[in-house]
Amino acid sequence: MLPELAVHDHFTTETEPLKITEILEKKERTLSFEVFPPKTYDKFDTVRDATEAVAALKPDYMSVTFGAGGSGARYTLPIAANIEQKFGVPVIHHLTCVGSTTENIDEKLMFMRMVGVCNVLALRGDIPDGDDPSSWAFKHADALCAYIKSRGDFCVGGACYPEKHPDAQTIDEDIANLKKKVDAGCDFLTTQLFLDNAVFYRFVEKVRAAGIGIPVTAGIMPITSVKQFDRIAVLSGSKIPEKLLSIAARYSDDSEGMRAAGIGFAIEQIAGLYASGVKNIHLYTMNSAAVAREIVAAFPGVLGGEN
Repeated sequence: MLPELAVHDHFTTETEPLKITEILEKKERTLSFEVFPPKTYDKFDTVRDATEAVAALKPDYMSVTFGAGGSGARYTLPIAANIEQKFGVPVIHHLTCVGSTTENIDEKLMFMRMVGVCNVLALRGDIPDGDDPSSWAFKHADALCAYIKSRGDFCVGGACYPEKHPDAQTIDEDIANLKKKVDAGCDFLTTQLFLDNAVFYRFVEKVRAAGIGIPVTAGIMPITSVKQFDRIAVLSGSKIPEKLLSIAARYSDDSEGMRAAGIGFAIEQIAGLYASGVKNIHLYTMNSAAVAREIVAAFPGVLGGEN
């Protein structure tokens, strides 16, 4: 038994798994969540419980990451399968090019089929210090996407950066690379976090002008602590608006005030996106059901109905 499944006794799948593209096409508006797996086995139960609390809110779907640098990769599938089978919430399983071989990708896809997971987010992933990408079977996400599509009836998503990928020289170069991923079979896109809606609108205009017509879901991360500001630029390259900088300055010594203001800022972002006709929002929850719950409460009717 592989490590991915060793933490569960039994999985069954009785219904045809729902593809993310079907959800995006069917619903007028969607709200989905991202969670992450534990890094080590001793944290598995704690993280599983946290992700279950998020799943209990019944988002339209959830994605489960590999963890930072792939640190939780072996636990992604158990967490994902538990969410889908226990709560009936469709899940996206992240796969990365980092350290990839055709054998280990085939192995993961085989077990995904067994437990009824049909949605994959194909990513390059962050290159670990000292790693040599030339040794990977797949150097970029477009190659991984094409391979996954060739291995069965999977719905494959991709990531995109509204303020360009950190490795790209220009936004136009980045979108050209994004087009390669779409041409390789990518079915939908989810953005890295952004903090200024105007950035997202400009990005989508450029994407459409480049001939990319697949759904683009807006990725939103509530900034609930001052510490998060230190990581935003590193993780996403996102510019921090003056309003949010002012919030951080005002609540630098008030953690509860910062949390409330940060959630309020995210709610304003989402409300603005929905009002502007953006259909699909993906919330980076950081495994916090409490934060996700407050945001869900701000948009009654988005979840739990056909809307």
